Amino acid sequence: VGDRLGTALLGASPGQTVVCDNVTVNTFKLLHAALDLRPGRSTIVAHRGEFPTDRYVAAEVAQRRGGAVRWLGPLDPDAPSPVDPVTAAQVAGALDDDVAVVLLSVVDYRSAAIADVAGITRAAHDAGALVVWDCSHAAGSLPLDLDGVGADFAVGCSYKYLNGGPGAPAWIWAATRHHATMRNPVPGWMGHDDVFAMGAEYVPAAGVRRFLTGTPSAVALAAVDVGVGLLAEAGMEAVRAKSVALTSYAVELADSWLTRYGVQVASPRDPAWRGSHVTLRHPEARAVTQGLTGRRAIPDFRNPDGIRIGLAPLTTRFTDVHDGMASLAALLHTLA
Repeated sequence: VGDRLGTALLGASPGQTVVCDNVTVNTFKLLHAALDLRPGRSTIVAHRGEFPTDRYVAAEVAQRRGGAVRWLGPLDPDAPSPVDPVTAAQVAGALDDDVAVVLLSVVDYRSAAIADVAGITRAAHDAGALVVWDCSHAAGSLPLDLDGVGADFAVGCSYKYLNGGPGAPAWIWAATRHHATMRNPVPGWMGHDDVFAMGAEYVPAAGVRRFLTGTPSAVALAAVDVGVGLLAEAGMEAVRAKSVALTSYAVELADSWLTRYGVQVASPRDPAWRGSHVTLRHPEARAVTQGLTGRRAIPDFRNPDGIRIGLAPLTTRFTDVHDGMASLAALLHTLA
């Protein structure tokens, strides 16, 4: 399943991707692995606006390894999310010879801003650091070429655009050049070189399979496999084209219908830098989100004032965008 996921969605070769565990556990594993590959360095660079799991795990791993996290972005993680993506220059300014690894998302979970993956990876490598990319909001919504940009490690979920369903397993991608020396800090029997040897000592499997831990769920893997197959059948270029069209339509309707109610678009207006969701900012975002859910149009609330509209290209219709935005306009009219 990992090979099919990597080939269809990540620009990967066979043997680089494994489906297992969840994003939290896999991020923990990859940060430890990256620190192991950079002995003598103890700093992790991450963004204060990252998804909470990424921030929590980065802080915990840094503490366990006797290091620290060097934070990018606003000091207040509850501040309104910036619309502009993270740039290579911002990351480069935080790098020195103690930085072992940079942890960032390809697509911001709040604003949908797309990071400069190639530029940031180059900047990290120029400083002797590695990069772990969180692709949770990117895989299955926009084409990725992890090998092509020279990435080191990546992690992502399969319950958003991959359609694996709630609780579906996550995945790990690792560049082939790291396979011989990378270590899994959570050794489990499924990551053993000979799973059924039941040997006295742990011997890691060759390649990315060493990042497996315990027994996977066969039913969950089957669901991921079907979701990946649908995306592969459609083709990521077509998926991306539909995504751009859907989000552009949502932005157009927001400008036409919602500005009068104090709504601001909090996602990049240039679709080249926008993922497959649109975030709208409103002072009463939490109440508005709850009101929309009652009208059978279900967005996400993002603290402190964001209404996130997720648009899955395979299943979201333009009429769905129209009807959802119309419901939002009607709700805001009643609150005005």
